[in-house]
Amino acid sequence: MATDTAPDTAHDTAQPVTLFFDPACPYAWMTSRWLLHAAQVRDVAPTVSVMSLSVLNEGRDLPEDYRAFLDQAWGPARVALAIERTRSQEELAAFYTAFGEDYHVGRSEDLRGSTERALEEAGLPASLMDGYDSDAEDAALRAAQQRVIDMVGDEVGTPVVSFGEGTAYFGPVVSPAPKGEDAGLLFDALSAAAKVPGFFELKRSRDTGIDFS
Repeated sequence: MATDTAPDTAHDTAQPVTLFFDPACPYAWMTSRWLLHAAQVRDVAPTVSVMSLSVLNEGRDLPEDYRAFLDQAWGPARVALAIERTRSQEELAAFYTAFGEDYHVGRSEDLRGSTERALEEAGLPASLMDGYDSDAEDAALRAAQQRVIDMVGDEVGTPVVSFGEGTAYFGPVVSPAPKGEDAGLLFDALSAAAKVPGFFELKRSRDTGIDFS
């Protein structure tokens, strides 16, 4: 029989899973919601960590509108990385949830405003915005992106998921985010695929828009 002093082993036995995200990417946001749903029906301990599409695409010849988007995406990634480096995992997750609800679900087109509001919603200091327009810590952001490239290569974007053992990979790209047992079944499949060293890609064309329901 458990007692008040008995150790809680639930967290020790949960499978660690890390989602690497760029705050501005809607598909990373959808994947993060799926992972939270999966954690409700599977013994999973999800964490989040920052990567950067802006860093990944530096120097690449891209359509003008996507280049403009990436130029603006530096700011939220810088702030998210500052949270990851100086605050707790719980605070980073709270910021990401608040940012996604405001920017992605709320269909805001104001990355700066969404970042400011997310800091406030997550109870984080507004002074974290000091690095939004500064490249002073971009070496750390490039290092964070390089860590992801070392796992999966430079031919993929965000999200990237690591299941704690085996191979990390890009995706899944899902819309809408599966819930309940559907989320658990997808987790089972992808976790198993990560343990197959020769597995590289499984893909079909997206024929619908993003569904945030």
